[in-house]
Amino acid sequence: MVVGRGKGLEIKIATRESRLALWQAEHVRERLQALGHQVQLLGMTTLGDQILDRSLSKVGGKGLFVKELELALEDGRADLAVHSLKDVPMALPEGFELACVMAREDPRDAFVSNRYACLEDLPSGALLGSSSLRRAALLGNLRPDLRVEPLRGNLDTRLRKLDSGAYDGIVLAAAGLKRLGLDSRIRVAFEPTDMLPAAGQGALGIEIRSDRQDLRELLMPLADHQTWLRVTAERAVSRVMGGSCSMPLAAYAQMQASIMVLDAAWGDIEGRAPLVKVSRRGPVQSLEDANQLGESLAHELRQTIVAQGGVADPGPSAH
Repeated sequence: MVVGRGKGLEIKIATRESRLALWQAEHVRERLQALGHQVQLLGMTTLGDQILDRSLSKVGGKGLFVKELELALEDGRADLAVHSLKDVPMALPEGFELACVMAREDPRDAFVSNRYACLEDLPSGALLGSSSLRRAALLGNLRPDLRVEPLRGNLDTRLRKLDSGAYDGIVLAAAGLKRLGLDSRIRVAFEPTDMLPAAGQGALGIEIRSDRQDLRELLMPLADHQTWLRVTAERAVSRVMGGSCSMPLAAYAQMQASIMVLDAAWGDIEGRAPLVKVSRRGPVQSLEDANQLGESLAHELRQTIVAQGGVADPGPSAH
């Protein structure tokens, strides 16, 4: 519970205990302290952090990273939770809401290797580590001659596995590497035209209980309107498509003045259908505009998948 102290408030932030998650929570703490608030961190280990021997798509999806934090919000141990937005399920449980989206770090994927300067340099049959079906599908489109195998664990764990020689290269979010001062590990940051990012990648989201109007107003100075518009459209695509860790789906929005350009891609990791890409643009000034553009593109993507790939409907049409 937020408690007043002078002009500021006492706030508790629930966070995972990985080095990157703690950096993100510390970043929010510093911003709130600059506004005069007293802030403490409540470190927690989530089920997603504990289960490392299976892919997320097989053990419950991205919600495994946020459930324990939501329980802390629900029972009052914490006031807000800080998430990497790409780890937040597209539909939050009843009683919770995304109250703030902060300015986006580099949204691109990064190629990391100790032996090879870029993806093109990898020899045929080389082993790549990736944590997502989206990356596996997009990498398969770029280099179908490579082997892509699951790579779980926090960022430091993944880098250790690479350094041990288990992989010829790995693909990580550039944002996490940059936030931890590990820019030098990035050999190449893929352009979105080659590796379309995941919905929300590089952005931080702050979750609260829906009944906390006080926190919603308190967090507004931390919000970045342009980023919020972009990720709202991206998450709308994923939500309508039924996006989760079990779907190789990418969505990425950019703003050109008041016009949003939204791109999405869907891949079949089994290689039974070609990579499908669609793009749509339109004027966007509000979150509702962004949401509508995302939903519209998702329906177009679904139709294109069926028409081009001859595969079954990839996700639910309801939203």
